Amino acid sequence: MMEFLYQSDVKFLYFINHTLSNSFFDKLFPFITDVKNWYIAYIILFLILIVKGGRIGRIAAFTMILLIVATDQFSSFFLKNLVGRIRPCNVYSDLNVLVTCTESFSFPSSHAVNNFGAAMFFTKIFPKYKWSFFSVAILMAFSRPYVGVHYPSDVIGGALIGMLFGYIFVFIVKKIDSFISMKQTKITDKYERVEFK
Repeated sequence: MMEFLYQSDVKFLYFINHTLSNSFFDKLFPFITDVKNWYIAYIILFLILIVKGGRIGRIAAFTMILLIVATDQFSSFFLKNLVGRIRPCNVYSDLNVLVTCTESFSFPSSHAVNNFGAAMFFTKIFPKYKWSFFSVAILMAFSRPYVGVHYPSDVIGGALIGMLFGYIFVFIVKKIDSFISMKQTKITDKYERVEFK
């Protein structure tokens, strides 16, 4: 059974990496997969949350930083070393490897964990924009096997792990928001009683 799943994973990898290969994607996905190309978008999103997001947006902005740190550390420094799966670009010499193939382990894809964690997190807080959040996460995840550095199961597993983290951090945001709201209500009630006297 495990051998069947592995062979299916490899076939799916070659379908993405070879069959779907074309000159346009060969330029697009190396750009998409490079996190440095997203820094400006992340900064803009952070500022929008601070300026336009209200109290819940400001809480989400700072909690998002903790979310990314948590997902990245959990996937990159715990799960990868625990599973110890070799990257496909270090196993199959005929893959179209379009970016640097590192020696770090393959499962899960930290790109998928981080982006699906953020997508679930923001979708629960701002559901009106869920398609935008998940579209970015899907593109980022798809780019990893396309450029030859992850198996499809690496990104699928990473997506599931990331969404679990995103859901947990939404719960944290709601708890913080409720706590602040309760404190503000108590302060308001206190001042109203003082003015009434």
